[in-house]
Amino acid sequence: MNDNGFLKLAVDQAKKSVKEGGFPAGSVVVKDGDVLSVLAEGLSLGYKLNDPSEHSGTSAIRKACKIVGSSDLKGAVLYESLESCNMCFSVAYWAGISKIVYACRKTPEMVKKLYYEGNTSNESINETNNRKIELVFIPDFEAEMLEVVKEWEKALDGK
Repeated sequence: MNDNGFLKLAVDQAKKSVKEGGFPAGSVVVKDGDVLSVLAEGLSLGYKLNDPSEHSGTSAIRKACKIVGSSDLKGAVLYESLESCNMCFSVAYWAGISKIVYACRKTPEMVKKLYYEGNTSNESINETNNRKIELVFIPDFEAEMLEVVKEWEKALDGK
């Protein structure tokens, strides 16, 4: 499976998260590039679980670390439906993730600023880190993810 295939899995996780009452984000951690090596899938259920750290990226990384029995995920790739928040980016850094691939940018025009609690860019954080994470935006699923975000927003408005 390639980057687009794994990214589609993350988008599907975002849809599942919305159906389960969570934030419209999904993540998948992959090691060694094979579909059989999908280590963990994460939903963003922090609101539902009353846990502010329960973001999809952090959740998937936690699960992957448990699967491998280590906090070292060197060589692994994090696929995310939405660009990482600063917390998930930092967790990926500390876990040794080498690459983050995402489907939807966090620019204010695309996704409301309040979902990210500010405009600090991962690129600027990445530049000051000792080890750089390769950041890859693949636009193929961005329109689909924006629809997922809109669906979630409509559900919020109905509450």
